[in-house]
Amino acid sequence: MKSKFPKSSETIVTEVVCPNDTNPMGFLLGGRLVQWMDIASAVCAQNHAEKICVTASIDSVKFKHPAKVGDIITINAKITRAFNSSMEIFVEAWAKKILSQKAYLINEAYFTFVAIDDNGDATTIPAVKPVSAQEKTQYAKAQKRRQLRVKNN
Repeated sequence: MKSKFPKSSETIVTEVVCPNDTNPMGFLLGGRLVQWMDIASAVCAQNHAEKICVTASIDSVKFKHPAKVGDIITINAKITRAFNSSMEIFVEAWAKKILSQKAYLINEAYFTFVAIDDNGDATTIPAVKPVSAQEKTQYAKAQKRRQLRVKNN
């Protein structure tokens, strides 16, 4: 099975924060943001694996700043490393104010997905071939993050 570049499965999703996405104060619900991030990372994982993928874990979701009604949310999901049947996807969520066009990071997390076959069993996936310095750093550190996940389970 050949290696694939992270860029080939990178996924960018854009959403607008609507009133039904918020709490009574007009702030984006954390659960809605995580849902959007999960979908973006699932698309990234499935494009890389070329198979159906399921969420196995989400590491340390940290809400850095709130987003409000009318803000534009951009979610970027990019694979950092593939193992045998699992892969780690790094996801960043950015909010942008329309009037000022100011963008700021509101969340980031690592999602782990497992590729499955038609019977729902884990199946092998292509390796990742990092190119940029950032991709190489993420790739190298992914092994340690994986070891921590396995240890904590």
